[in-house]
Amino acid sequence: MTVLERIITILAVVAGTMVTRFLPFIVFPADKKLPDYIKYLGNVLPNAVIGFLVVYSFKGVSFVSGTHGVPEVLSLLIVAALHLWKRSMLISIASGTIAYMLMVQVIF
Repeated sequence: MTVLERIITILAVVAGTMVTRFLPFIVFPADKKLPDYIKYLGNVLPNAVIGFLVVYSFKGVSFVSGTHGVPEVLSLLIVAALHLWKRSMLISIASGTIAYMLMVQVIF
C-alpha cells in the first residue's frame, strides 16, 4: 500500500467508527421518547446475540472424531457455571476462553 492508500484506509475506518458511534444519538435524541420497537429490540437482542454466538462456536465441532468436543463442552460449562455463580460476563467469558485455549494447546 502506498502512503496515500494507507491514509485513505485509516480515514475510512475512522469515519465508519464515528458514524456507528454517533448515529444512534442523532437518530434517537435524549429529549425524545424511544419507539416501542427499539425498546423491544434492546430487551431481546442481547440474548439473541449470545445464542447466535453459542451456535456459531459449536458449528464446526465434531463430536465423533478428534477430541469429540470435550474442550468446547468443558469451556461452555465453565462459562455457564461462573456466570451463574459470579454474574460477571467478563469473568465468565475470559475464564472460558483461557480454559479452552489451555485445553487445546496443552492437554488435547
